[in-house]
Amino acid sequence: ASLTPYLAQQSLTVLVPVFNEEESLRQFVVEMDKFLDLTPVATTVLFVNDGSTDGSLALLRSICQANPRYEFISLRQNRGLSTAIKAGIDQARTTLIGYIDSDIQTTPLDFLEFLPYFPEYDMVNGIRAKRQDTFVKKMSSLIANTVRRTLINDGIQDTGCPLKIIKTEYARRLPLFHGMHRFLGALVQLQGGRVKQLPVRHFPRFAGTAKYTLWNRAWKPLIDTFGFRWIRSRWKNYEIGEQQRAAVAEAVR
Repeated sequence: ASLTPYLAQQSLTVLVPVFNEEESLRQFVVEMDKFLDLTPVATTVLFVNDGSTDGSLALLRSICQANPRYEFISLRQNRGLSTAIKAGIDQARTTLIGYIDSDIQTTPLDFLEFLPYFPEYDMVNGIRAKRQDTFVKKMSSLIANTVRRTLINDGIQDTGCPLKIIKTEYARRLPLFHGMHRFLGALVQLQGGRVKQLPVRHFPRFAGTAKYTLWNRAWKPLIDTFGFRWIRSRWKNYEIGEQQRAAVAEAVR
């Protein structure tokens, strides 16, 4: 990615939710370092430990102590992927927010293909063109994506792809609800934002076991889709047409 005038003024936080991923975290850092060495944007990696019960938290402490480009927060209890992502968004201090899973099924290097699409787009979402998953996992995701697109018509081909970058101004306005992570593109569109979709590479799982079953890949997304339809029917945006306000320093007196 070339250093355009826009990107020269931007900064990026890459959110990495972690739940019992101690077997893949060291290799994840190896892969992420490749991106950090090439990115034209000042980048911080923020791990969000979602109440892991294995050695993930201890490993995160070690990783972040050794390299200032890595930071972590740790939730007191396991709250699920949507909450972990929202917690990371709330803690980010940058103009762009990325998201990637720690299981190394996608590569951080593909973020380099995303960056040139800013500021024209407000979010870039990956599409796993050649998924390296089990048949059951691929079929359940296909069904869930088809049902979601049919019911809400958001046009997002692969909402579950764990590779995204969003402008922080849009990410901050994301409402936290169960299953929110399945509707990031649609929620950006609700705010009037533009979403670009790009094919990304996909790899077999490096280590550990998947946290999802047929139940939470098919039935629960269906329930969440009806919840999103309710939120969308009541969603409101506003724009300020004119204002006159006191300066911050004067208002504090």
